[in-house]
Amino acid sequence: MTNKISVADLRRDYSHASLSEADVDADPFRQFELWFHQAVEAQMPEPNAMSLATVDGDGRPSLRIVLLKDFDTRGFTFYTNYQSRKGENLLKNPRAAITFHWVELERQVRIEGRVERVAPEESDAYYGIRPVKSRIGAHASAQSRPIASRELLEQQFEQAAAQYGDNPPRPPHWGGYRLVPDWIEFWQGRSSRLHDRIAYARQEDGSWTRERLQP
Repeated sequence: MTNKISVADLRRDYSHASLSEADVDADPFRQFELWFHQAVEAQMPEPNAMSLATVDGDGRPSLRIVLLKDFDTRGFTFYTNYQSRKGENLLKNPRAAITFHWVELERQVRIEGRVERVAPEESDAYYGIRPVKSRIGAHASAQSRPIASRELLEQQFEQAAAQYGDNPPRPPHWGGYRLVPDWIEFWQGRSSRLHDRIAYARQEDGSWTRERLQP
C-alpha cells in the first residue's frame, strides 16, 4: 500500500514575476496578446488550452477544457459540436467563462462574457484547415451522446470516412463560438499568497476600466 498523500500540504510559493497597474496595457486585448505570446515563447504545453464553464437552463454549471483557436478585439473563439452539452447550455444561457492557467509562468487569465456563434464563413475556413481525420470525426461522433462501445464509435468513423473521403464538408451542427468579454482578470502569483490581480470591466460605451483586486 502506498503512503497517503497529504493534499493539504501540497503548496508552493510563487516568485516568478509581479504585476502592477503600471505594467498592464490599457487595452485588455493587447495585454492578453502579450501574455499569450509569452506563454507560447516559454513553450507552455498547449498554451491555448482553456477551461470553459457553461450553465444549463436549471442553473447547473458544467466545466471542460477546450482549445482557443482565434482571438482579436471581438473576443475569443473556439469550435465544437452545436448539439453537444456545451452547445445546449449556450443555447439556453448564452453566457460563459473561460480560464487560462499557465502554471510555469504562475499566471491565470479569467474571462467572462456573452457567447455568440461565429459567421458560417469563419467556421468553414477553420474547418477546412483541420486534419482530414478530425473533419471526419465531426461527422462520426454525436458529441456528448451515449454510445454502446468504442468499437461502435470506430465503425461510425469508418462509415463517415467511406462516405466523405478526403474532402468532408463541414457538418451543419459543427462550428465556432466567440466569447465576447465584458470582464477580464490577469492574475500573477506572488509570495505569501499576496497575488497580483488586475481586472478590466467593459463600460456601456465600449471602453474599459481597470482596478486592482485583493487576493
